[in-house]
Amino acid sequence: MKIAVNTRLLLKNRLEGIGWFSYESLKRICISHPEHEFIFIFDHSYDSEFIFSDNVTPVVIGPPARHPFLYVLWFELSIPRVLKKHKADVFLSPDGYISLRSKVPSISVIHDLNFEFYPKDLPLLDRIYYRFFFPKFARKATRIITVSEYSKYDIHRLYKIENSKIDVAYNGVKEVYNPIEKARQQEVRQVISEGNPYFVFVGALHPRKNLEGLFKAFDLYKQRSSSNNKLVIVGNKQRWTRSIKQAYENMQFKKDVIFLGHLSPDRLNEVVASSIAMVYVSYFEGFGIPIIEAFMAETAVITSNVTSMPEVAGDAALIVDPFNTHEISEAMQLLATDAKQREMYIAKGKERAKLFSWDNTAKVIWESILKVNKS
Repeated sequence: MKIAVNTRLLLKNRLEGIGWFSYESLKRICISHPEHEFIFIFDHSYDSEFIFSDNVTPVVIGPPARHPFLYVLWFELSIPRVLKKHKADVFLSPDGYISLRSKVPSISVIHDLNFEFYPKDLPLLDRIYYRFFFPKFARKATRIITVSEYSKYDIHRLYKIENSKIDVAYNGVKEVYNPIEKARQQEVRQVISEGNPYFVFVGALHPRKNLEGLFKAFDLYKQRSSSNNKLVIVGNKQRWTRSIKQAYENMQFKKDVIFLGHLSPDRLNEVVASSIAMVYVSYFEGFGIPIIEAFMAETAVITSNVTSMPEVAGDAALIVDPFNTHEISEAMQLLATDAKQREMYIAKGKERAKLFSWDNTAKVIWESILKVNKS
């Protein structure tokens, strides 16, 4: 079988949510199935670390698909030519985009439909593209994979797709995430926050991550606690909007907010494992990988009671209303001051994390590929 894959989000030192999903699952699938050929299609020069095994053939085609107009050119003109040239049996697209012009059976991995619920969180052209094309992608795809039962329900309800066509492949977590010794935690805090305890947020800095609410909640927490605790923000400023910037500038305690940017997995693990708690209070997620990364690092988690987050966290996190800054600040106060509560959530998170692995993710994706090839 020849399996063509959209690998445009495999970016050296810039892997985030969907990029990690692609990296971890494709690596396992290619190595586990040497009898099949994989054509990795890049829109940029690729790094050799992404050529996981001898059965992977890399192909670079333009134009770089980084803008709605270029998405159309890449997926509707360039992709069909590559699929035809290599006589692909299946086209797998980990970011959901497929070609409407190709007749090759396709698997679209639609992680979530945030753009249907919060379209104003996206630039105008992206919003128009997603809301026009993704319903068409969903109907055209031979099969759909998504990352939570919540997202499966959204795809079924909004796009009228039969449940039998949708497979759920939960995200996994990298083995690098582990607890670290108390002495090392102190060293990490010394470097990051002058030795002070801190809460941590991890994710691309984007409106739906609810940074405005997090900044306001942290301010409330500081006003009530009079502590030296800090807030550490890890992630690239993907969409540092005017309103997010304004919320930050208006903070009374903005000097206690520390921005670290993008970190390597090893470094990120240390930062998370040394924190009081992960505060991950997005108002929309298709999954929420940082939740289980924190579980693995044996760090307590505060997360939202909406979309997929309760499904992922179960009873292993302190669940709050992301639109209620008082509730978020009270959760921060509880975990900062009540060691027993914090330890309880850490213990539950450690057990919860066992439900998620990239091996399971790869297994579901491979089963979907087999279903498509047999259809």
